[in-house]
Amino acid sequence: MPLDRIWSNVPHAAVRNNGAPVMRQQPGPSLEMLLQAAETAQRAGDGARACAVFHDVLGIAPEHPVALNALGLDALARGDGMAVGYFARATTADPAASPLWMNLASAYRGLGDSVGEQTALERALALDQRNLMANVRLAELQDRVGNTAAAAFRWGGVATIVQSLPERSPALSQLLVRASDRIAQHTRALSDAIDTALAPLREDAAADDRRRIDVCIDAMLGRRAIHAPVPHGLHFPFLPADEFFPRRHFPWLAAFEAATPAIRAELENLLADGASGFAPYVAMTPGTPPNRWTPLDGSDLWSARYLWRYGVRDDAVCTRCPQTAAMLETLPLADIPGRGPSAFFSVLKPGTRLPPHTGVSNIRSVVHLPLIVPDRCGFRVGGETRAWRVGEAFVFDDTIEHEAWNDSDEIRAVLIVDVWNPHLTASEIAMMRRMFGTLGAQLGMAGDVVD
Repeated sequence: MPLDRIWSNVPHAAVRNNGAPVMRQQPGPSLEMLLQAAETAQRAGDGARACAVFHDVLGIAPEHPVALNALGLDALARGDGMAVGYFARATTADPAASPLWMNLASAYRGLGDSVGEQTALERALALDQRNLMANVRLAELQDRVGNTAAAAFRWGGVATIVQSLPERSPALSQLLVRASDRIAQHTRALSDAIDTALAPLREDAAADDRRRIDVCIDAMLGRRAIHAPVPHGLHFPFLPADEFFPRRHFPWLAAFEAATPAIRAELENLLADGASGFAPYVAMTPGTPPNRWTPLDGSDLWSARYLWRYGVRDDAVCTRCPQTAAMLETLPLADIPGRGPSAFFSVLKPGTRLPPHTGVSNIRSVVHLPLIVPDRCGFRVGGETRAWRVGEAFVFDDTIEHEAWNDSDEIRAVLIVDVWNPHLTASEIAMMRRMFGTLGAQLGMAGDVVD
């Protein structure tokens, strides 16, 4: 017998109808004796005898839910429409028994009554929203009647319940696959409908506007998350949060990119010295507890050669890289007294992956100018992943979680530069600089790990 049809744990002496006792004292076997006899007949496989005894039970207690449920199951097995009546009476007698509502739903389904079936399943869920079988059957019902949105919602509930279980049987794993497939089908259908509706408007929209609406829709459909800035230092409020800033905010990017051949040549001259002067980017203070950066601590898997570091210009390196240094002087560097800018060549060795992390403050933006980029390298900020392309710079908010990897057999090299957040006004920048100049070293922003 299916588990969702089992229900028998009602104290026989406590059966009431609308709060009043319904048992009648009559000559003959007691109610307890009849229930025991019916149970014995059921165990012996004598369904006809069991049903006859359950009818006798109803002669004494007309609304006894155990008897009503048993007779309802018998009628349901025979395709008898009277099953609905039995189960309806049983749910009235004990409305807190979820299996009775599940059985009533089965009876309504047998009659093709979708409204009755849905009502019964919703009553079962009102008792426990985590009732897996009720969620499955309601999802199936919504599929049958063509209510795809409600079906997807219920299949989502099924997936959530199954995923939360500490152990998963093969049957439950199959159920999770089924639920995931239905959710994916619904998402694709929604996506296709939205794409069709927006197609005429997208043609006239700017690229940045299309990107933002695409992210909005993807987040709505559950295809990606929207990541908020999480600076581990100074957080300047009310600045627009964007993973990759639109190029229109940086009119100097084209000139910066045009200098790529010269900048790359100067980097290659530095690398020709056997990476002399390149130092591990991660250098934690002795005694630092183990953390995500421990595997890279003191390692040349990720190394850097600074032209500027925490606001101090390295004249020796700038002398060796005059065209790079000259180009940096033209940029709106985040010149924070004692803290910025930083500008450096960042080198990832083959097979190196940087863990997801966030930067120190959203008052600055971080520029990447790719110089040496083999295949199988990538960079993710929030929910968007991009490939580096030599000579194509981008600017991002590094207070949004980001990560980088080099899965190739060669080094990857990028010039990384701190510039001001483009949404800060000139007066805000001036006040930021004055504030840091006043605080001096007290704020302690230097030395934080920022890719």
